[in-house]
Amino acid sequence: MAAPNQDPAKVRWFYITLSRLAASGGAVLGVILLAEGDTVWRRVLGGAIVLSAMAMMAIVPRSLAKRWRTPPE
Repeated sequence: MAAPNQDPAKVRWFYITLSRLAASGGAVLGVILLAEGDTVWRRVLGGAIVLSAMAMMAIVPRSLAKRWRTPPE
């Protein structure tokens, strides 16, 4: 459980890093399906997972950072 006086910037950094790790794990899963797929459908599924994981790597951390950005003074 997190301490009540924990710095919100550290928590936000953790969430951004966690989203990048989740996307990397998804990309690895998709590459495994691409390499080991014995049917066309499994290879197509693997390619779709890889593409969506790459999109997640590009979009989610940036949108979280934009959402949590300190407003200009």
